[in-house]
Amino acid sequence: MAAQGGILFQEKVSRLLSGHNGKPVLKPNRTLALRDAVANRKLKKGEATCITEMSVLMACWKQNNFVDGLCSNEMNSFYSCVEKAQAAMKSKSDQTSLQGGRLHPKQATTLLKRYPNLRTEI
Repeated sequence: MAAQGGILFQEKVSRLLSGHNGKPVLKPNRTLALRDAVANRKLKKGEATCITEMSVLMACWKQNNFVDGLCSNEMNSFYSCVEKAQAAMKSKSDQTSLQGGRLHPKQATTLLKRYPNLRTEI
């Protein structure tokens, strides 16, 4: 099935490159081959977590002149929220790596360099 899609793609490219009324329809300015590297972009960050717990903790500190002992309940709730968020983020990253999610650009580049593409046009 994938080979048939590749053949159809090659036929389409050759048809676009062939002369139509004496003029080529498509003139590539580079070779039609994939590169062996991916642009090194940063992955998007997730949304912020534990904002309400942090704001409650800061309000408690402000009311009590930044004395930690008087805001122990708020500190415990904030730290427990942070631990839950970190555990959820770690389990999510483990699931995406196992389920075939998006690769990090560095990982994709190392794979592409390990298996380089042919540098010839179609």
